[in-house]
Formats: sequence, C-alpha cells, structure tokens
Amino acid sequence: MAPTIAPVETSNEFPASTTVVIIGGGIIGLTAALTLAERGVSVTVLEKGRLAGEQSSRNLGWIRKTSRHGEDVPLALAADRLWAKMAERTGSDVGYRQSGILFLSRTPEQLAVHEAWLKSVADLSLDSKILSAREIDARVPGGRGDWAGGIFTASDGCAEPTLASSAIAKAAIARGAVIVENCAVRNLTRTGGRVSGVVTERGEIECDQVLLAGGMWSRRFLGNIGVSLPTLPLVLSVFRTGAMQGPTDTAVGGPDFSFRKHKNGGFIVTQRGALDAPLTLDHLLVGSKYLSALRAQWGLMRISLGKHFWRDLTLPRRWKSGHSPFERVRTMDPPINQALNDEASRNLSAAWPVFENMTVEESWAGMIDITPDSNPVIDGVPGVPGLTLATGFSGHGFGTSPAAGQLAADLLMGSDPIIDPRPYRFGRF
Repeated sequence: MAPTIAPVETSNEFPASTTVVIIGGGIIGLTAALTLAERGVSVTVLEKGRLAGEQSSRNLGWIRKTSRHGEDVPLALAADRLWAKMAERTGSDVGYRQSGILFLSRTPEQLAVHEAWLKSVADLSLDSKILSAREIDARVPGGRGDWAGGIFTASDGCAEPTLASSAIAKAAIARGAVIVENCAVRNLTRTGGRVSGVVTERGEIECDQVLLAGGMWSRRFLGNIGVSLPTLPLVLSVFRTGAMQGPTDTAVGGPDFSFRKHKNGGFIVTQRGALDAPLTLDHLLVGSKYLSALRAQWGLMRISLGKHFWRDLTLPRRWKSGHSPFERVRTMDPPINQALNDEASRNLSAAWPVFENMTVEESWAGMIDITPDSNPVIDGVPGVPGLTLATGFSGHGFGTSPAAGQLAADLLMGSDPIIDPRPYRFGRF
C-alpha cells in the first residue's frame, strides 16, 4: 500500500521535440523541471508510472542538516532556503514547517558520535547543539527514556511528501513544462556520439539534453548503455497514526524509533534502527564498494534472500527494443515489514507512554537507492555527452530536492551552480 498523493492532471500530448527530457517523475526530476520551466527552457518529464509513486511519496518527510556529511551540508542549507519559499513559489501548501529535529542517544558512545559530527561542521555556522537529558525532557515532555543526551537543530524541519511533489508538478506545468505519466523511456538516441533524443514506449522525442532522475531504476537504465552506477536497495517500513495528542511538534529520532507530526494531527513512525536489505545480483556485482559502509552499519541491516531477489533476476539488464523492465514494473511497491513496524511501536511507546494508545491508519514501505558513500550523483556521465544524472540520494532526496533539482538544472544549462557540485561527481566511484 502506498500513501495517497494529491492528484495532478498531466498531459495526454506527446511532444515530438523539446530542449530537455527528464526521465523520472519523482521530486528530484520535478524540481529540476520547475527550475527549467521558470527559466523559459522547454522541458518534458517522462514517468513510467505515476508521479511520485515510489520513494518521493513514501519517505518520512524530514528536511535536515543534522548528521549529514559535511560536504553535503551546503546542499541542505540551500534546500532550506528554497523550502521556505516553496508554498509561495508553487501557489500550494507543501506542508513545510521548520519545527526542528532532535536525535536521541541512549549511551555516551552514541552521544559521542553526535558530538564528533558537530565538531566536524563547526565552520558551517549551524544552529545544532547538544542537549542534556533534562533539556530533552523539557522539549519533549512525558517521556521515560533514560537518555544520555541528544543533538537538536531548530532550523531543521519537515514537509508532506504526499503534497510537495504534486504542488511542484502543477507549478511546472503552469510554467510550460510537459509531464507525461505511464510512459517509460527505453533508451537514448545519439547523433555523432551525443545524446539527441530518447526512445519511449510511445515513440521518440528529440532533445538537446537528458536528465536521468530515475531513483533506484537509474542503475538498470545506465547498465543497458554500458555505464555502471553503484547503487543497492534498502527498504524502509513506515506507519501513520490517527490524530492524537502527542508530546511535541519537533521530529524525534531515537536509536530504534522515530516520529514526526503529520498534517492530519497524527504521527509518521518508523523503526529507525533497522532497514530491510533484500539481496540482489547487484550485491555480487558492486557489493565490494560497500564494505566500509557495511562494517559501520551492520547492526542496522536486516538482510534477506527472498522474493525480491527472484523478481529482480527476471528483469532484463540489457535490451535493444521492445518492452523494457520499466514497463514490466510501473511502480515498485515492496512489502511492509510488519515486524519492524511493531518494533517501532513498542520502542516508541516505551519511551513516550502517550503512544501506547495510538491507532494505525496507514502503513507502507518504500525502496531506497543507496550509494557507497550515501551521497547522490549530480553530474554528467563520462563518455555520454548530453546525459546528466541526479540520482542515488540514499534516502535523503526529499529533504534536499529543491536545491538538488536546481543544481541539476544549472549543470544542464551551463549556469553558475547553486552550490559547489564537486561532492556529487560521478567519477568518485
């Protein structure tokens, strides 16, 4: 089951040509499209299924700088500024609020990790600060957790994934962008070695530039043209409570739970200390690049060999014409791990008893594309002039999407980039 997103009336027309084709109608592709349309650039977004049908509507909605790699913080800071103006920019409510995010530590060792991060970004002038147990109780009253401390960033916040992508899409359409759903891109066309268009299930479109913002599908698309992008899947299970009186509007991340206020008055909850890691053939092909990350986060992984392995194995990795894997799977809808959701419920209720009486109104799961260093790729593809990537966001894409989409648009059009793009270069892998 997926969250219900605000509907968008997309195009039934299929343009013969455009300046930029964006592959993928998630929030990254849509923010890039809005940026380009605002600059008067002709842009067409092609989505194999429904807009924001995968991780763009299934994420937690957090917008944070806390605990990001130092080199990734400038993108998050730029995103903060753009999120603050998004409702005005789109003419729609996106649910954005700068309500702060608090990460909790049970042990001095866990707290030391936050202290080390805070020291590593000292030159960035963030408003993050270490809180004592007493300060945590004052900010989030009613708890009975024995916390060693925590880290709080007041300028962090959240927005609503079920509203944001739709609002951005509508604004892009109003400014001239064409968005086509249920239209998979099968391949690129090239002239003189340079990208000159795309081949879709409905025909070809000529273009000058292509932006691949396909999330977890980007690796398979690139593999078909002989380019290896290392990403592996993780699955996050989530549930939403009914409206209830909770302890705070601040988003809270504990070692084995997290919660944040939802627009309906309930809370979005997950087991923050565990993610499903379904094994695939890609683990054999690129898994060696993840060894250091695996050692650091081994305790978070619930590794399994099951149905996803066999389903993934049946999808082609190379194709010339005819049906692509993107037509076989319009929307990746991984099964909910109810055991993890139950763990989150128990852990949260133990820490804040007010949640003991919560009711669950909705549950879902989403598949995340993880890179070896958990940073995205926003860069041109070596050897494929005219193709740019904005993918591999490793579960952080929603929060940074306004700035990430703008950075991709800047690179496409040769404009001064919104931030230094070097941390996101393709060649680092």
